[in-house]
Amino acid sequence: MPVERPRYSPLRFRQHGIILARPFAKALLLAAAGGILVRLGWPLLLPGALLLALAALVATRAAWRWERTLVVVSSDELRLVRGTLRRRSRAVQLRSAGVVAVEQTLLGRLLGYGTLVVGGLEIGYVSRPAELARMLS
Repeated sequence: MPVERPRYSPLRFRQHGIILARPFAKALLLAAAGGILVRLGWPLLLPGALLLALAALVATRAAWRWERTLVVVSSDELRLVRGTLRRRSRAVQLRSAGVVAVEQTLLGRLLGYGTLVVGGLEIGYVSRPAELARMLS
């Protein structure tokens, strides 16, 4: 009778919050421009309001995408799951993954994020990628 490996409930986590820095900076610039136009008053009131609405849309979309992207680690596989209405998933089987690599920039090392490469799956902005790589090896 074959002995079954114990199955663990999967670990689920999000990518590092630094992924929100660029879209939030863009939203901040749009909001500043919109605020200036609104402050100048008529006839620039409507374009200013549109820029403010666009800034809110950019920030909300980025936060929503970050919230709906998960990295899932189980005893068998590493999976990246994205999307809300249309869920897309990419996975690699850990037993056949081969080399687990970590790539980090200087800023990534300072802030604690990097890119994790396992088999054919590359996941960017992973928090504490070296710890995760040790866990997967």
